[in-house]
Amino acid sequence: MNIKPSVHAMIVAAGRGSRFGASVAKQYTKLQGQTLLQNSVARLASSTYIDKCLLVIAVDDSTAQTLDFALPIDYAIGGNERWQSVQAGVEAIANVGAKDSDLVLIHDAARPAVPRSDIDGVIEAAMLEPYGAILAAPVADTLKISIDSNAQSEPTDRPISTNNQHSYIKRTIDRSHMWQAQTPQVFRLGQLQQVLAYVSEHQLVITDEASAFEHLNLPIRLVDGSRQNIKLTYPDDAILLTAILTAQN
Repeated sequence: MNIKPSVHAMIVAAGRGSRFGASVAKQYTKLQGQTLLQNSVARLASSTYIDKCLLVIAVDDSTAQTLDFALPIDYAIGGNERWQSVQAGVEAIANVGAKDSDLVLIHDAARPAVPRSDIDGVIEAAMLEPYGAILAAPVADTLKISIDSNAQSEPTDRPISTNNQHSYIKRTIDRSHMWQAQTPQVFRLGQLQQVLAYVSEHQLVITDEASAFEHLNLPIRLVDGSRQNIKLTYPDDAILLTAILTAQN
């Protein structure tokens, strides 16, 4: 008889979100009276697969433990890079007796509107995979590769200033196989430990955990995710997220 693996949820909240430009760490921005972090934990709590959550926070974070959350919370201290924070969380999960075949669900604090159906869908997909699965949205917009003006051939009628930072279109990219990665991303614990060790050993630069698996050519399944699952990155995103959360409630 096949036994379903346990699911260990983790939210990475050790960064400050410099692109957002606020005076407080982005995960403590409030939407509808709750911080992003509280909203994101509440989303995970909506899934019957998840009964507690590990928060990976910065060493100088004095806010997280003063908040009320929708799930029982454990804490780990993150590192300077995202992958270091994930690695700290993974080790904390392993140290409490999790099995290599268990699933680690990694979510961004800045994605507070992920639907429950998407959380359950990516978990169920990962249960069928040897390595894992992530939520992602097929790219709908036309994509362009840019070229800096200094790299263009110089026009015959005027010189290009060396201070000109304008970008121009180089070409259009075929979007038919392009996806925008989201979270949650869900991986087998043992496999995740191995790929993060590889990242550390080779000092790789990765932007999400799936990237680590890509470096080793390990297949990670793409699960079609909702476009409601946007990430708070820039101030204007708060307007969209507030509207989405209002509609969901």
